[in-house]
Amino acid sequence: MPEKDFEQIYNEYRTQHEQQPDAKGNIADGKDQIVAVRKNDDGDLIAFKTNSGKELDYITALDEAKAGKLAHVDVFHKYGRDIIRSEPDGITENNLGNLPEF
Repeated sequence: MPEKDFEQIYNEYRTQHEQQPDAKGNIADGKDQIVAVRKNDDGDLIAFKTNSGKELDYITALDEAKAGKLAHVDVFHKYGRDIIRSEPDGITENNLGNLPEF
């Protein structure tokens, strides 16, 4: 069996799925990107603002993320409910909790 270059295969996979913003900040495949958040008094995220100017409540953002309409976010099930979070990429500055508030 030929030896596989797992590192190269993974890097090709990542390159295929990276999205680059156009001049207006829109993701090339039409997905919006979250650029600001709103928090309640407890510090919980309750709303999101996208690069196209849309303001999404938590449920709408979850629905759009599940439908693949939001770039760089994941939805996972925790605490008995669906949770939205930024994709883990090792960059803390783009974590949803660290984005500017609107």
